[in-house]
Amino acid sequence: MVHPGSTPVPSQPRRRGGCLPALVILLVILGLGFGASKFFGSDGKKSSSSSSSSSSSHDKGEWKVGDCGGPDPDDAPNGYKAFDCGASGATFKALDIQAASFMPDSIQCPGGTDLIIQVSISYGSSKSKGGGIPSKTVCGRNLSANHPGDPGAGGGQLVKGDCVTSTAKEVSCASSGSGAYKVLDLTKQTSQCPSGTTEPMRLTMAIGRPYDVICAAKQ
Repeated sequence: MVHPGSTPVPSQPRRRGGCLPALVILLVILGLGFGASKFFGSDGKKSSSSSSSSSSSHDKGEWKVGDCGGPDPDDAPNGYKAFDCGASGATFKALDIQAASFMPDSIQCPGGTDLIIQVSISYGSSKSKGGGIPSKTVCGRNLSANHPGDPGAGGGQLVKGDCVTSTAKEVSCASSGSGAYKVLDLTKQTSQCPSGTTEPMRLTMAIGRPYDVICAAKQ
């Protein structure tokens, strides 16, 4: 069927197949796998500065909200693994569990997230350090009293309640002074900003990011 307004493409005569097309397909598949491993790096660390990677899994990757984890001494300095919440090695608790993503900007954790960890699953009898297939994203909150990801604290991902400068740089609301702006919402369009927005900041496009506008107002 040809859809209205489209131009039909004339059919091409079929040619005899050979091993060359199959070889090309195999090379493409191998190339994609190699590219994915290069994207995540040898230790699986994502490009975001607030993110860390986990080279080990919990119950074969089945992390749940409320699970705890901490640094993996066998995969320092960027590795994390699961711990019982009462164990001495536990440093964070999972606030939210999201799917893994090849686009770091598409991961948007809830307010209060202090660190973001990419969980990987390794197959086979031996686990290579930092290797594996990304399976989950853990939005973690520190078990200590240090919470840079709290709204307004100046760290973690940008969320409602944070403060930014006129150049959209996140700062601590308590120490930012009169030149800062309070984030009222994060939207795709300026027209979606809530009432009270006096400084809508349109950001440079980023693939996968769930918002393009910071709806802000003077603090």
